Amino acid sequence: MLTAQTERVKNQPYVDMKLYHFGFHIGFHSQDLLLTHNGIPVNGETWFAEIPSYSPGFSVGVIGDMYMNPYFSLRVTPTIHFGDKSFVFKEKGTGEEFKANVRSNYVTLPVDIKYSALRLNNYRPYLLAGAYGALDIGRKKGNPLLLKGMDYGIEFGIGCDVYLPFFKFCPELKFCFGLADVLEKDRPDLVDRDMVKYSDALSKATSRMVVLTFNFE
Repeated sequence: MLTAQTERVKNQPYVDMKLYHFGFHIGFHSQDLLLTHNGIPVNGETWFAEIPSYSPGFSVGVIGDMYMNPYFSLRVTPTIHFGDKSFVFKEKGTGEEFKANVRSNYVTLPVDIKYSALRLNNYRPYLLAGAYGALDIGRKKGNPLLLKGMDYGIEFGIGCDVYLPFFKFCPELKFCFGLADVLEKDRPDLVDRDMVKYSDALSKATSRMVVLTFNFE
């Protein structure tokens, strides 16, 4: 009697055994940068920068999944992230502020290993980890702060497969950590040379991103 109550009819009981399956995802993300300041005065001024708030961006991509064994699969999820970052620069002595907005539209290619727990009725939680490469297609020269066009890093995530009659719905949360210094220090593109002080205030910048997607497979 207890088994009959806890076990339900499973939707798509063999879907995870397919060698390949595909899908798409849509969702939201938040971009951030880990900034390292050099603290060196230039012309008597010492500037510091921060990102005081975060604006949600939009993400869309496709999913390719290859079956490895009952618990592991290899996933490739090419994704486009549309977003921006708002910087506030502050001069240490006078408190003068300068605000700048930098748009970053990334095309990313993550390759992850997905570990899935045992399936319980029509639910199956999972963990994933992997690496990614990123191309910034939205960068615009002439901004006070310019980021490099290429980036790479590692990512970790958690999600849950929900088995519906005709497809799997999977809410997924990922944390992405860039490993490269994406700060462009050579700035011949700046017509107003006074703007160089904002780039010179930083010695390094590495990317961070939190991504919430809804997968349809």
